[in-house]
Amino acid sequence: MSERKEFRELVPPEEAHEAIASLDVGGGTEEVPLREARGRVLAQRVDATLDVPGFDRASMDGYAVRARDTFGAGEADPVVLELSGAVHAGEEPEIRVEEGACAEISTGAVMPEGADAVVMVERTDEVENGIEIRTSLAPGDHVMLAGADVAAGERALGPGTQLTSREIGLLSALGVDSVPVRAKPRVGIVSTGDELVRPGEAVASERGQIYDVNSYTVATAVEEAGGEAVLYPHAGDDYEEMERILTEAAAECDLVLSSGSTSASAVDVIYRVIEDQGELLLHGVAIKPGKPMLVGEFPDSAYVGLPGYPVSALMIFRHFVAGAIRRAAGVPEPPTATVEAEMAVEERYEEGRTRLMPVGILESRGRTLAYPVDKGSGATTSLVEADGIVEVDSDTAYLDPGEPVSVTLFSPDVRPPTVFGVGEDDPTLSNLLDDLDRPRYLAIGGRQGRRRLAQGVPDFAVVTGGSDDIEATELGAWTREWGLVVGSGNPEGIEGLSDLVDRELRFVNRPTDAGLRTTLSKAIEQLAAARGESRTELVERIDGFELAARAQESPARKVAAGGADAGLGLRSTAEKLDLDFVALGEERVRVLANPDRVGKRGVEALKNALANVDPELPGVGR
Repeated sequence: MSERKEFRELVPPEEAHEAIASLDVGGGTEEVPLREARGRVLAQRVDATLDVPGFDRASMDGYAVRARDTFGAGEADPVVLELSGAVHAGEEPEIRVEEGACAEISTGAVMPEGADAVVMVERTDEVENGIEIRTSLAPGDHVMLAGADVAAGERALGPGTQLTSREIGLLSALGVDSVPVRAKPRVGIVSTGDELVRPGEAVASERGQIYDVNSYTVATAVEEAGGEAVLYPHAGDDYEEMERILTEAAAECDLVLSSGSTSASAVDVIYRVIEDQGELLLHGVAIKPGKPMLVGEFPDSAYVGLPGYPVSALMIFRHFVAGAIRRAAGVPEPPTATVEAEMAVEERYEEGRTRLMPVGILESRGRTLAYPVDKGSGATTSLVEADGIVEVDSDTAYLDPGEPVSVTLFSPDVRPPTVFGVGEDDPTLSNLLDDLDRPRYLAIGGRQGRRRLAQGVPDFAVVTGGSDDIEATELGAWTREWGLVVGSGNPEGIEGLSDLVDRELRFVNRPTDAGLRTTLSKAIEQLAAARGESRTELVERIDGFELAARAQESPARKVAAGGADAGLGLRSTAEKLDLDFVALGEERVRVLANPDRVGKRGVEALKNALANVDPELPGVGR
């Protein structure tokens, strides 16, 4: 049995920041075509080599004149100048404006010799003996002199300027076709683990395979920070294969990021590769999530090992690594994206490590509330259900409801949802949400929905049943037909609950927080009473009663895959998956609103959408 590698002394987050800041993660300069320079950062100053414009030009349509010929002219006492010809944009003038004369001129055209002002066409009239001028002009009126925009030799743009469409326009005006910019750090992305499969390939769930989330997630984050992401084939847990891929990445990149194989486990070998090939600077940080982080150096490359769970990997990257990439690329820090909020619920934490707590935010009567979104580091939905991070000090044991917290948003573009709901997973609700603007809904089950609504967290909750012990305003309701989803053609001939009790059939249930689970339990109680037995006796004879599948379609999909004979679900699910259905009854689904937020715009929009649902139509929830 191989020796288990324990974490070295967990260093404070500040030491991890210092270690990463000490790494050389690239930089340098490269020349890129102007058309490809958007978003890049100038490495050197750019000076103008010519005047812009390069000639005196008219700034409006009218007539080029000698200003002194118009002195004293006005509406009551105009002057008449002889028309000498015309000058159009893009052509060299062939005339000279003499004393007492003028020339028709177009916007942007070169000023003809002798002229020093332009009179707008609206202040002129054509008359028999020339052009009547009804205003006085001073030299330079309505003329852009050569170099008025940028003069030759002038400093146009300085190093460190991030190039946007505005800077590209200026460089174009200067005739620049390529620019020196900070080189993007090349960052190699290596995901480890024998269980990983790249998206697009077939995944064998029965063999424990999962899709590789981190490669694409971290690569995108690298590009957002200004780096160039290079994806390498994922490495298994074999030492030689991992050494080969990491060595290749280190030779070709400025920084190598791996995810997974960083925890204290006998099969985790990355730390050995780093120690054999270079230097391991730290192994383990006193932070959650992200404890198993590695920082090291190869001979020609820096290295950071991220945790394997997607939420942990992305949060640790953003917190520790993104800044180093931005500095190497010369990309400025993003605008401060923090909001001050109040905790919506109590949150306890007693692990003695700095905690990066993902939270969602919502608006409530002029207040911004923050609620924890923590399904665990392995839950990828936490990446999109959270809006930002609250950093909790290691000596903070709990946060009280209403306690002020500072939320670091994932980006300045983050906005609270227009309406936030929790509760039952239901197809009718999903259709309603599609018609709303920026809703957020967490399908945590009707029981948890009631609890969260009682705490005052969501705007609304979707529950089943008719009785409530919480204060709420009903916005709408519908019914849905529930029962047992069985294989196509009902191969086991299942007719009802008695078959689950009396026969050796494999069953898949829903979690205890789901409304369907409560409805099923009541039906079993009725069956037990009719048979003169106890509910407990019946439940113990149902093979798989405690096997709970999270989502509304999950039991049916288990049946479709041959993993069960029957699953708790809705008729609509059976029809969607081409399965058969044994109806057991109908249940009422209700949408309950926080009474303090019924006037909120998003809640009103939901109420309007619910008005189109017939609450008395059986099976509408299908």
